[in-house]
Amino acid sequence: YAVSGNLQAVLDEYVHMLKDWRGFLSAGGTGIVTDLADTAFSALSLRTVSYFTDIPRAADGGITVDRQSMRGRFAIRFGDQAIEGEQRQQRAQQASHAFNSPFWPFVMTTTSIGQEGLDFHLYSHSVVHWNLPGNPVDLEQREGRVHRYKGHAIRKNVAATCAEAAFAATGDPWEAMFRHAVQTVREADEVEPYWVYSPSGAVARIERYVPMLPFSREVSKLERLLRDVATYRLSFGQPRQEELIRYLAGRASEDDLAVVAQRLRVDLSPADVD
Repeated sequence: YAVSGNLQAVLDEYVHMLKDWRGFLSAGGTGIVTDLADTAFSALSLRTVSYFTDIPRAADGGITVDRQSMRGRFAIRFGDQAIEGEQRQQRAQQASHAFNSPFWPFVMTTTSIGQEGLDFHLYSHSVVHWNLPGNPVDLEQREGRVHRYKGHAIRKNVAATCAEAAFAATGDPWEAMFRHAVQTVREADEVEPYWVYSPSGAVARIERYVPMLPFSREVSKLERLLRDVATYRLSFGQPRQEELIRYLAGRASEDDLAVVAQRLRVDLSPADVD
């Protein structure tokens, strides 16, 4: 299993990402090793859960409810209302650690509680919107959970175009690949290739899935939301943002908004001191 699945490469990537995710800038120290080991142990020790579903059945002029249980070995929900207090917080933290690992669960379901302030980007680059939010801010918050520093899509593209650097490395192969990726971008900074990286050989991107029926209201709502997202990005730091969004949305096309955004954007990339 370890040989055919290349478990060593899996663990190389996992430890590299854990070091960044846990905020360790250096690679040495006993405390760092202990913290990384504890986080990995928390992810691997997540127990499977049982879900119950009620199936109504009509028979003999009445309705009976047949309750069936299912073991959750592939997906997990974030937050459990049936658990209270400190135990609920511990379960949520363990679920986050497990989802941000190359091991199960591979699907995380959550309500709006999971759309702000949480990281789900280490091993996920797809978001399925069960229902559409009411405003572009919430849409950005949802998809921002997987569109983050050294996200899964970023690393897949780096691996697809810079793999040779890993074979030549004597230390962390992912450090070597990102150093090579920095040399391939036109203007290397703290944004590219760590937040955005789409070379000619790119194989991955942030994926958005919205299950909806053709000609339903969700179709036009999604079009409006995507249009408003572009306008919303223009309103950062402005007073009365909602009024500005409504004003621009009714008076400018997407192409016009793109031109305005290019002219008015504030570049927060670190200055080149060389």
